[in-house]
Amino acid sequence: MRTVEALAAAKLNLSLVVKSPRRDGLHPVAGRFQSVDWLDRLVIEPGAEPGVAGFDGRPVVAGEDNLAWIASQRVVASLEAEPVAVRLDKQIPVAAGLGGGSADAAAALAATAWAVGGTLATVVPLAAGLGSDVPFCLVGGCADVSGVGERVRPTEAGRDYAVALVVPPFEVATAAVYSAWDLLGEPHAAPMPESALPPSLRNAVAVRNDLTDAAIAVAPDIAAWRAELEAGWSRPVGLSGSGPTLFSFFLDRDEAEAALEVAPTGARHTRAVVPIEWGWAVRFEGADGSAELMSLHEPGDHDPAWHVARPGVVVSALV
Repeated sequence: MRTVEALAAAKLNLSLVVKSPRRDGLHPVAGRFQSVDWLDRLVIEPGAEPGVAGFDGRPVVAGEDNLAWIASQRVVASLEAEPVAVRLDKQIPVAAGLGGGSADAAAALAATAWAVGGTLATVVPLAAGLGSDVPFCLVGGCADVSGVGERVRPTEAGRDYAVALVVPPFEVATAAVYSAWDLLGEPHAAPMPESALPPSLRNAVAVRNDLTDAAIAVAPDIAAWRAELEAGWSRPVGLSGSGPTLFSFFLDRDEAEAALEVAPTGARHTRAVVPIEWGWAVRFEGADGSAELMSLHEPGDHDPAWHVARPGVVVSALV
């Protein structure tokens, strides 16, 4: 048993095509998802008092509603391991369309497995039962996602752009947005013009989000925020997930940060991010000896003690 620290990366929906609901009420999707460097941090401690808490006493979502806690408990149950405590440094905004809870769940699955003596392959099958974005967050990087999130096909991530993210000062419930999409007659969004896209995305993916009109129906202020950003940035602005996070593409992080300086005041959060090739990373004693892990070598980004899954390990276990 050992303490394991983990990072969890936010998710940006470059493309989200929504299809009519199945008999069980779930909506199949097809889209391209991208991990970005807005990160939560978790620590899994075996043998400590079971529960979930924030770093330095900061508040976090209560246990039974906290996906990181739920994920860790399912690993403990599946491996018949001793209880664990979860500490969470929450940086990714909640209810924002950035998959923060799903990212935490994916990182907790991986970290708890190694904390209690398991392996990544043994806990990957738990991902789909935790939420539709969790399989992607467990694979990470850039991937084409289909089904109800359980089918994840990695593809090459673009490295020629940064993204400015603006989170308006309200939350949007995903279930309410999907219900609105049904009531609106299942609208489909027009894609961003290719002239507004970085070269790596042109002819590669239609950047669109079919939930845009539904999100605006649920939270009309999204339209005003988007209009003001488009006017200030002189470029199209997209919606990530079910919202309300709005985004646009820029040449690099400096340009994205400059754009955020002229964003409307009052946002819940703003952040300039870049695409990354992983959805979670872990570090613990003995990580270098794991056949499932490799060192993360991205100069200037993170301590080389961080490790990520070797290519194909997660995908092969999902199949």
